[in-house]
Amino acid sequence: MVTEPGTKADPRTDRIEVDGARLRPGGPRLYIMLNKPRGVISAVSDPAGRPVVTDLVRQGSRTRLFPVGRLDYDAEGLIILTNDGGLANLLMHPRYGVPKKYLVKVRDVPDGADIRRLERGVVLEDGRTLPARVRLAARTDENSWLEITVTEGRNRLVKRMCAAVGHPVSKLRRVEYGPLKLGALAPGRSRPLTTREVERLRAAVSGKAPAALRPGGAQGAEGPAAGGGAAGRVRRRRGSRPTRKDRSGPGTGRKKRAR
Repeated sequence: MVTEPGTKADPRTDRIEVDGARLRPGGPRLYIMLNKPRGVISAVSDPAGRPVVTDLVRQGSRTRLFPVGRLDYDAEGLIILTNDGGLANLLMHPRYGVPKKYLVKVRDVPDGADIRRLERGVVLEDGRTLPARVRLAARTDENSWLEITVTEGRNRLVKRMCAAVGHPVSKLRRVEYGPLKLGALAPGRSRPLTTREVERLRAAVSGKAPAALRPGGAQGAEGPAAGGGAAGRVRRRRGSRPTRKDRSGPGTGRKKRAR
């Protein structure tokens, strides 16, 4: 029996017990990027029998994966699944403020004052939101798409922010999580993260917390600039021209981005 504090144990060769029960060495760490479609729960099970994100990931093993954070039932986009609880806890911890970028379809077209309110923070029932980055990505006569980057993980945060300034959300898609980008991954499809991507995730939560997002400002060293995530300075450009009615989001089909 080891009695010296700080003694290192090797689970591959040492017998480790807790209350007489032996701990078995864990399997390999797995890191998966999934493009969660709408109508899927960000959980490992659902009492109502609805599909969950782990149903969409088949690894050919019995390794138990779980989602890092969550996306609403009617939201879609990038979500990470892993069996690395340590890294997952760090990515979700508010201390590190890992940025998450969303494309959000809202009713009507926010004006400059609305966008500045979102950037500076709006008062919600659970407190004022932290500074965010907001850019008008596309617009029509009836709705528009916003690109919103936040560093918080509050429940339904982006939807509540937009509703608070009078522009309810009808569609929401997460396109970046820290240094990871969704890219061309199709809805319902998944892929393993590369070694480099996992290293960049770890780098995003190493050291002290990054500087908060500031409207039109630069991100701290541990933020997207260092991890390859959200872009730098973004502002709404004046003189945007209306485009045709959007049906699938900015940058698809014949939809033009606001100039």
